[in-house]
Formats: sequence, structure tokens, C-alpha cells
Amino acid sequence: MHSLNIDPWFVDRAKQMRNGRLNAYETLDASKTALVVVDMQNYFVADSMSSCAAQAQSIVRNINRLAQATRTAGGTVIWIQTEALAADPQDWANRKEATSAEVWARRQSLLATSGDGFPIYSTCEVLPEDKIVIKYRYSAFIPYPSAFDGVLRELGIDTLIITGVATSTCCESTGRDAAMWGYRTVMVSDGNADQTDDLHNHTLGKFLVTFGDVQSTDDLLVKLQAPAKIGT
Repeated sequence: MHSLNIDPWFVDRAKQMRNGRLNAYETLDASKTALVVVDMQNYFVADSMSSCAAQAQSIVRNINRLAQATRTAGGTVIWIQTEALAADPQDWANRKEATSAEVWARRQSLLATSGDGFPIYSTCEVLPEDKIVIKYRYSAFIPYPSAFDGVLRELGIDTLIITGVATSTCCESTGRDAAMWGYRTVMVSDGNADQTDDLHNHTLGKFLVTFGDVQSTDDLLVKLQAPAKIGT
């Protein structure tokens, strides 16, 4: 798991903005909360994959803990999977141009629905009542309105707890867009994984100050178990 070391500037800045308190959101209404698990697929988690994030396997336990607590409290668990549209040669053409032909071909093959990289990693505990949403870009909100946003609005969700991989790419992109569309958004400090500690920590610091909140698995477990407070 990543060593949490958010730059003190971010911590001080957050406290200045919040009259001394660190966190933006002190309570959760579980019935309006979704745990969002981003891209915990073989392509990003399995050791055999070149795009595996360094700490991805280490966060599975915390994701499963949060998933069970969210379900028990009456919330929703949503698993996000990236799909590459391998049959469409124009799919994400600008990204294709910026990537070597070999790397792009491997990505398109492995992240096709039939590819070895597409399935959710085996130790992630996906239950039948959970939701699964497919995305095609870094953010699950692209294009907007997206299937993901439609699910959230249909369920009356106003708070997202973001976990998954990679912290600074798909998790951050989804979290930032969520904040821009008005969702209370929390990045889980020990429920996200990236290629390096620095990438992980800088992303969390910036998110804490500018977009929403950063909390640990244990902090969120307590909040999910607490009775919702009206007006929070």
C-alpha cells in the first residue's frame, strides 16, 4: 500500500479553507452514497500486465471492506470497467496518435470485452446486487450525459467514494468530473493505487484542496455506520 505523505501545504490550505477542520464532508447518508470502484481490472492490477499499478493488489482488501459496509448501510456499489473499442480504428484517435502502434494494439486487444485484461480482478468481491458501468475514456462521466451519471441520478446518489486505479488518472478524472457536476466526492487515501507514491500523494493533496475530500478506509467505515444527519 502507498505510504501516505500529502504535502503539508495541501493540509494547511484545506484547514484554512474550512475554519481549522481538515475534511470537507464529516457525515455520510449511506442511502445517497455510492462506492465507486474504478478500473480494478486485470489490465491494471494483475502482475502479468504491463500497465499494472505498483500497489493495485494491496488495496483490494480495503475496497472489499468498503463495499460490504456500503451495502450493509443501504448504499450502492458501482464497479467501473474500461472497454477499448477494438473494432473501431478511429476510437480515441488523438490518444492513439500519441502512443506507439505496439502499445496501442496491445491495449485495444487486452481491454476489449473478450480480452484477458478486461475482467475485474479475481479477488475483488463483486456481488449480484452491485452495479457495473462501462467507460471508454479516463473519466466515467465522458461523454456527458453518461451511463454512469444516469445510474447515479436514478438512484438519488449525491455522494461518491472513489477507489481504484490509477489515483492520478482514471480515479482523479472521474472524481474531478463528479465534483464539477455537484457530487460530494471523497478519494480514499488507502483505497486508490498508482505507479508511485509521489503520483498518489500529489493527486490526493490537490483533490483535498480543490475538488472534494480525502479520507481513509477506517474513517469512512465509521461514517457509513453512523446514522445520517438531516441537512448534512
